[in-house]
Amino acid sequence: MRREHIEEIISKEVEKLIAGTELELVDVEYVREKNWYLRVFIDKEGGIGLEDCQILSERLSQYLDEADPIQDNYLLEVSSPGLDRILKKDKDFLRYQGRDIDIHFFKPYEGVKDLVANLSEKDGDVLKVHIDGKEKTIELKDIAQVRLHIDF
Repeated sequence: MRREHIEEIISKEVEKLIAGTELELVDVEYVREKNWYLRVFIDKEGGIGLEDCQILSERLSQYLDEADPIQDNYLLEVSSPGLDRILKKDKDFLRYQGRDIDIHFFKPYEGVKDLVANLSEKDGDVLKVHIDGKEKTIELKDIAQVRLHIDF
């Protein structure tokens, strides 16, 4: 089974498991590092706690044991997306309008592969941002990844 298909199956099941709670599914990743990892990222208003992760992990583990949709050996991780979360969904871009973001490009954009910008909005297939006080429109097809910026 393809990685994308596994992520889709798990996303649907997690949505069912968290229905009616304050929890929100941020992302599901099925990736191979040294081992296979099934990572589920959740959030809620005010942030999630260890108990939120533990409860969902136990419920999801029960489903995974019964349905057995993944043939490989893997490690399950349920966690917060972190302070520098990746923005993927339309609701992520809407929620974080006005915040600084890190943009990583597939190839250099105006001479750079990475930049910090202030998020104005996502409008269809483009991202509208402010860079050094100037509004820019960047096509999403040119962007590899968008994360919340953390200022140290």
